[in-house]
Amino acid sequence: MPGPMQEPQSKAALCVRNLRKAYKDVVAVNGVDLEVLSGECFGLLGPNGAGKTTTIEICEGLTEADSGEVEVLGLRWSSDAPALRQKLGIQLQDTQLAEKLTVLETLRLFRSFFHQGPGAEEAIRMVQLDEKRDARVGALSGGQKQRLALACALVGDPDLLFLDEPTTGLDPQARRQLWYLIEEFKAAGRTILLTTHYMDEAERLCGRVAIMDHGKIIAQGTPRELIASIGVEHVVEFSAGSSSLDLAGIGGMAGVRDVRGENGNVLLQVTELHRAVPALLNELGRQGVPLTELRTHSATLEDVFVHLTGRHLRDE
Repeated sequence: MPGPMQEPQSKAALCVRNLRKAYKDVVAVNGVDLEVLSGECFGLLGPNGAGKTTTIEICEGLTEADSGEVEVLGLRWSSDAPALRQKLGIQLQDTQLAEKLTVLETLRLFRSFFHQGPGAEEAIRMVQLDEKRDARVGALSGGQKQRLALACALVGDPDLLFLDEPTTGLDPQARRQLWYLIEEFKAAGRTILLTTHYMDEAERLCGRVAIMDHGKIIAQGTPRELIASIGVEHVVEFSAGSSSLDLAGIGGMAGVRDVRGENGNVLLQVTELHRAVPALLNELGRQGVPLTELRTHSATLEDVFVHLTGRHLRDE
C-alpha cells in the first residue's frame, strides 16, 4: 500500500488576501495580496507612506482591516488571538520602552508575557547586549535600543517575527550589527516579515520581496528576479555642469534603455556597461559637452522602483 502523502516542504506562515484599510484622508492599503512561506525572510518594501506599516500592523493584530482576509500561522485574529500572541514576535517601527528600567528588568518583564522562550539573560546574549545588562534603557544608544527591542520580540521564541523598519535612524555600524543578528535568526530557520525603505537592506536580508507604493503591491519576486525584470544591468550617472545636452542623442545610443535628467545629473539605464560608457564619451564629444562627473553601479532594487514609478525612494 502506498504510504501517506508527503506534506509540502514550505507552508505559508502568513496569507493576506485583498486587504483594504482607509483612513479619513487616505487609502492606506488598497487590495494587498501577500504570502510569506515558513522559514523565509520576506521583505515588504516601499517609501514612507506606501502602506507598509498599516499592512504589518493588521497582520500583527494591532489594527483592524476594513476588509480582506489575514491568516497567520493557520490562525485568525478574530478567533485565535490568545494563541497568536504566544506565537509572534513583534518589533514596532518605534518601540517605546520604560527608560528607567534596566535592560535585564525590561527583558524579564517581556518574558513574563509568554509561556515559553529563552530567559532574559539568554536574550541579552542573543542580541549582544551583555555589557549593558544593568544599564537603564534611557542611557542606551539608538542601536542598542533597537537590539533591545529585537530581544523583546524574541523572548517568546516566536514562530513568526515581524520587524517594522528595524534599522531606520541608525548609523551604518549599528545597521550592520542589526543585519548580522537578523541573518543569524534567518539561518536558524525563523520566519521573518521585514518592512524597510532601504533597498540595500532588502537585497541583503530577504529571499523574496514585494514592492509597495500608494497602498498597492506593484512588484513581487526575488531581488534578482525583480532586477532582471527591468532588463537593465547597470546605471550610469553623469554630470556635464551647466552645459546644454541633447538627451535624445544620448537616449538613442545602443544599449540605453532609459535616460532621464535628475537634480542636474543625467541617469542612463543600460544593458552593457563596457559599450555604453565609450559610446557616451563619444556622444558627449560630438555634442562638445565637457564631462564633470561620472559614476556607475549595477542595477539594484532602487532602480526597479525608479523604473516602475519614475521616482526614487529617497525623494519621498
